[in-house]
Amino acid sequence: MLNQFLFKRIDNAQLIVFRIFYGLLVCAECFGAILTGWVEKTFINPKFTFSFIGFEWLQPLPGNGMYVYFFIMGICGVLITFGYKYRYSALTFAVMWAGVYLMQKTSYNNHYYLLMLLAFIMAFLPANRSFSLDVKLNPSLEKDSMFNYIRWLIILQLFIVYTYAALAKLYGDWLDFSIIEILMASKKEYFLIGEVLQQKWTHQIIAVFGILFDLLVIPALLFKPTRKIAFGLAIFFHLFNSFIFRIGIFPYLSIAFCVFFFDTKTIRNLFLTRKNVDITQRNNHPKKHKWILGVLTLYFAVQLVLPIRHYFIKDDVLWTEEGHRLSWRMMLRSRVGSIRVFVEDKVTGNREQIKLDDYLTKKQKRKVACYPDFTWQFAQHLKEESAKQGKDIGVFVINKVRVNKSKYQEFIDPNVDLANVPWKHFSHNEWILPSKEE
Repeated sequence: MLNQFLFKRIDNAQLIVFRIFYGLLVCAECFGAILTGWVEKTFINPKFTFSFIGFEWLQPLPGNGMYVYFFIMGICGVLITFGYKYRYSALTFAVMWAGVYLMQKTSYNNHYYLLMLLAFIMAFLPANRSFSLDVKLNPSLEKDSMFNYIRWLIILQLFIVYTYAALAKLYGDWLDFSIIEILMASKKEYFLIGEVLQQKWTHQIIAVFGILFDLLVIPALLFKPTRKIAFGLAIFFHLFNSFIFRIGIFPYLSIAFCVFFFDTKTIRNLFLTRKNVDITQRNNHPKKHKWILGVLTLYFAVQLVLPIRHYFIKDDVLWTEEGHRLSWRMMLRSRVGSIRVFVEDKVTGNREQIKLDDYLTKKQKRKVACYPDFTWQFAQHLKEESAKQGKDIGVFVINKVRVNKSKYQEFIDPNVDLANVPWKHFSHNEWILPSKEE
């Protein structure tokens, strides 16, 4: 029964149209990153880059290399849009975007993570089998159908993203609207709506609507009687987020995903030149259908477990940040910190405070003051730099952090040498002091 459902052939119009939207948005993301100065601020200006722990070997290209890097990704977006050498261009973008994601986390964004997952998914889907230059050059590639599991792969991924985002909001600072107040405080100068965004009733609407939308939008899009209403609310929700939070292509990518929920005839009539297609049902499964099922099962098992791993790590994720990333925990907290970093010569015992401005950009300093992995990585960087000079050092910090509207509390044990302790990926790092508040 499951095999019959997953490997039933359906019209591929949804996938073909989404490929075009996806390619255009990839172009916008990559060329926009160059034109807006994001590449310069993130990869060129910093003296060193905070990569994901374990990927320190993955560093930005020297000089203006990252401009070329993003330009190539933008070209991949053009090729994806037109469906030319699709498999190569989509996979090239996926690998290069994964590099962008893993080599820097100062500008971490859940949406960048989603784009990385989507990029690899799209690279292995037959999204060039119609309305593409690949078909123009090789007509034998053309098909008007795809297996049903392709559509449900995208839908299930979206369901996981939205559902975990909704569940993460069910905590005190969201439910009492205080985090919304903090997030909106910096929007006071927005034209026309700046003052409205400061009102308590606005915060209440945003908080309640945010939970209900995330929790219900996928079921509502799947249910035909509510589909158009859900689509209209999705457009409003994502355009609102785009205007208020300036989060790049993600709102438009989210709107583009909606093509997978509408009737294929509607999608084909609206966007494609071939209006009527005959989908022949064949009983044979693809030769590697067991492999496909195995890979999909493993992939979604990981996607279901990753967002809840913080429940198995000591203390609250809002305080420690351990298990926060890759968990669809979006717009949930505001962190502010102060930090003093001391380097101690292990031979002489001399200890001196370093000037963070000599090493870090303003954004990096904020991260080092608030996020334990940044603090630990900075200590490792200082140790490596000192080792090049033949010195053996220890690194100690005096660090206080405030989460949302809580009071400043001591965050990192000042007696622990951060340069000489390991980072624990899957358990609590004991040098992160426990929170004194609920």
